[in-house]
Amino acid sequence: MYIVDRRLNPGGKSLVNRQRFLRRAKALVQQAVRDSLKDRSIKELEQEGEVTIARDEVHEPTFRRGSSGGNREHILPGNKEYLQGDEIERPPSGGQGAGGHQGDGEDEFRFVLSREEFLDMFLEDLELPELAKKKLTSGEAQGVRQAGYSTSGSPSALSIGRTMRNSMSRRIALKRPRGEDMLKLEEEIARLEALPGDHADEIAKLREEYERLDRRRKLITYVDPIDLRYRRFEPTPKPISQAVMFCLMDVSGSMTEHMKDLAKRFYALLHLFLKRCYRHVEVVFIRHTDKAEEVDEETFFYSRETGGTLVSTALEKMLQVMKDRYSPEDWNIYVAQASDGDNMPSDTAKTISLMAEGILPHAQYVAYLEVGREEDPMMSMGGPLMRASDLWRSYEQIGKAGGKFVMRKVHHRREIYPVFRELFAKRGMAERGAKA
Repeated sequence: MYIVDRRLNPGGKSLVNRQRFLRRAKALVQQAVRDSLKDRSIKELEQEGEVTIARDEVHEPTFRRGSSGGNREHILPGNKEYLQGDEIERPPSGGQGAGGHQGDGEDEFRFVLSREEFLDMFLEDLELPELAKKKLTSGEAQGVRQAGYSTSGSPSALSIGRTMRNSMSRRIALKRPRGEDMLKLEEEIARLEALPGDHADEIAKLREEYERLDRRRKLITYVDPIDLRYRRFEPTPKPISQAVMFCLMDVSGSMTEHMKDLAKRFYALLHLFLKRCYRHVEVVFIRHTDKAEEVDEETFFYSRETGGTLVSTALEKMLQVMKDRYSPEDWNIYVAQASDGDNMPSDTAKTISLMAEGILPHAQYVAYLEVGREEDPMMSMGGPLMRASDLWRSYEQIGKAGGKFVMRKVHHRREIYPVFRELFAKRGMAERGAKA
């Protein structure tokens, strides 16, 4: 997205001020894009959109005289009512000035963004954390690398070092007269001319030699076009790390429609982020009740199956898929689990064991999202009266062990996007873990 400032510049405002205005306008548009996602349905996440920002938010700050306060001195010619030395009352503040709030005007800037622009602003500054180079894929040209030098190219690719080296080699090989030799001849001629007596023959020989060297210096230039060398670049396949994201979603009977909507919104954002920003990240969808199964994208987001709750079944299914297709030696393993925290008490120990001993040692990053009821204000406040679920309390012990495991709670759809950005923002793993 490009914002062009076409306003006139009568006040001689500097380029820095205009650049600052463009940055502020872009940040406001970006925030408007993110805010607009809160009201979108899952199917509308990838569509283009129209956003508006208030005119006051991009107003450039200026210094102007205050309407009240302070002392002012004016010299007026006087009239029949006021004489010299009279004090005039300050006019009452308020009211409409000459510029007025009258007439028609626009209170907002409106931007119509294409689908590509919308997604670029939505997904900016996000990344998969700790993506290590395990088994690398190849075959796609993603970058360029320097491949020697050429005798032609653009001025920006000129290699000054290599050019000057060629120039020096040529000058040495052709024995180009040095400036020091020319200077010595000039000094010798000047010395002979200053001596008493007749030194005309010697001076003539020296002048003839000086002219010969001067002609030779002009023939053998300091830098010749044949010396020029340009850096040459060629497209190069860039090794890309391969990764897999396991999406584990609880669809048991304890998950209300509101909770499922929160979880699906989170996974829709995650799926969009991976599809848009990474070509070699595979996504495995696993949904579970008291039994777990790997499903396709359509079933994951739109199937209405329900049942009891056994979280360990999802973890077991994930470990089985990981063993069959995604070896941790070759793949970067990522896990995103969403649940309301409800689990059978008899299954808690097994769940913790699977997560702590089976998944975490092999995973690059595990994000647990607990979805809650919207109508419970104490839950949304996160205060001391908030009751933690059994799964949350159990996972807390794992989260304290290191920054690889991160936990967050959401209760309203407006919280999804901030939490999603917090989980996948470009910053260190330690910072994520510190907030868990």
